[in-house]
Amino acid sequence: MSTTTAVGTFTVRPLDPVEDAPLLHRWVTHPKAAFWMMQEAKLHDVEREYMAIAASEHHEAFLGLLDGEPVFLMERYDPRHVELVGLYEPEPGDVGMHFLVAPSDTPVHGFTRAVITAVMGHLFADPATHRVVVEPDVANTAVHALNEAVGFVPVREIQKPEKKALLSFCTREQFEKAVAA
Repeated sequence: MSTTTAVGTFTVRPLDPVEDAPLLHRWVTHPKAAFWMMQEAKLHDVEREYMAIAASEHHEAFLGLLDGEPVFLMERYDPRHVELVGLYEPEPGDVGMHFLVAPSDTPVHGFTRAVITAVMGHLFADPATHRVVVEPDVANTAVHALNEAVGFVPVREIQKPEKKALLSFCTREQFEKAVAA
């Protein structure tokens, strides 16, 4: 699936945990990726993490490309089995999501919003997806603003083993209304 935006055309492909690991390692250890919690990771740590995701039937990782160049990481997971087990009551059609935009020396205004819009469009392209669930760190105010811009509604703070998170939901209707606005 591809999404054309003001910044270019985004496509998404499955992540190759070995081939893409050097690129991902640069991204997840960059200071701007502090909330990804992999600042001290070594290359083999990144490979191992994404090989585990690739082996999971409830978690998938994708590389997002802009006009063919890798620019973001996206993860889709089943919150009934990964990340949020026991922390909320999942509904049929719930899909969990993480995304990380590649660090850039030349930021483009509106780029990250275009990325999250493309990510959400990709997730909602699956008719089985009724609601997207996110759980960013409560301190990550920049991503909270982005989430709200595409229709997410914060529900409550939850305590995960690694962080205090803001549980938020976005239905297909909320996303479509936010994008149309």
